[in-house]
Amino acid sequence: MLNLIKLVVGVSSVEELAERQKNPLNTRQHPQHSARLPVVHTRTFPRQSEEVLQGGSLYRVISGLIQCRQQVLDLQTETRADGTQGTLILLSPEIIRVEPRALRPFQGWRYLKASDAPPDLSGTQSSNLPPHLQKELTLLGL
Repeated sequence: MLNLIKLVVGVSSVEELAERQKNPLNTRQHPQHSARLPVVHTRTFPRQSEEVLQGGSLYRVISGLIQCRQQVLDLQTETRADGTQGTLILLSPEIIRVEPRALRPFQGWRYLKASDAPPDLSGTQSSNLPPHLQKELTLLGL
């Protein structure tokens, strides 16, 4: 199993990400699922897609912190309005919070080995701190 990691641009919290994913423009119908699934648009198709589709997740970087993940359910190619090829990453609607970890910005997506991925948080570990405070505490190792 292999994961992907990608920045979320223009979103400052996991709650805001969840709201954005409710927009019909950010979802697609999948033949194997009754509900519409959240989708992420990206340019390149993962060469190691088979490993990602064996239970991998898309980890999301919000405000400089890895904060959550969603299981990758499918990867599809698409032809964009301008005629260029792109990729759709179809995700589970369930957003799972992870132990926050600081990460510097990067473009596109990257692979993330399971051994390098932050652990999931249990329901009692969830933080209600503003992202900037959570980031400062994480950088301090607290």
